[in-house]
Amino acid sequence: MTTIAIVGAGKGLGLAVAERFAREGFAVALISRNQDRLDGLAAELRERGHTAAGFAANVRDGDSLRAALERATEQLGPIEVLQYSPLPAKEYMRPVLETTAEDLVGPIEFSVYGSVNAVRQVLPGMRAIGHGTILFVNGGSAVRPGARVTGTSVAFAGESAYAQLLHDAVRDEDVHVGQLIIPFGIDDGQPEHSGESIADRLWTIHTERGDFRTYAEPLPELG
Repeated sequence: MTTIAIVGAGKGLGLAVAERFAREGFAVALISRNQDRLDGLAAELRERGHTAAGFAANVRDGDSLRAALERATEQLGPIEVLQYSPLPAKEYMRPVLETTAEDLVGPIEFSVYGSVNAVRQVLPGMRAIGHGTILFVNGGSAVRPGARVTGTSVAFAGESAYAQLLHDAVRDEDVHVGQLIIPFGIDDGQPEHSGESIADRLWTIHTERGDFRTYAEPLPELG
């Protein structure tokens, strides 16, 4: 059995992705900051007959994140799929004229340093088993910066650049890197925006291994 590690796991999209991949035979490693919440999510998955465990980590702390992914590998098996999708903090979303250099430290640590640390931890294992998938999940500001969400716009742009370069560097090693852009809210009442629907899209990216970037829905037209 191989493992999907979901960095930024929660009750919404994280749990939906966990369920989708677990149905296909994956063990599930849930990673976020709160161990109690992770234990609850993992218990819910185990009640459905899946193999799952939670591993607390702070994505802004490289040692913490690397240790969580190492424990996940030791406990559940090799990580074949990594999903990097932690939810940015509200304080990262300030208007551009109110944003200082110091305000960008957190978002960049969160989106850029965190993703690089996660990838570098799991990539050797993917190479060892001969294949793997790395999934980046971002909002629309990753490709269309928003003046009222400066921190995430800047940080997501850096994360996107890293992901694109990574895609190009490892595509000949049977490691697929894909980015899913979600321009809308998840679980906002529309069926196609549900966590389950997005989880299906991520499963398709993993199995079909197409282009680097996929849009869950076209970006809204600029007014």
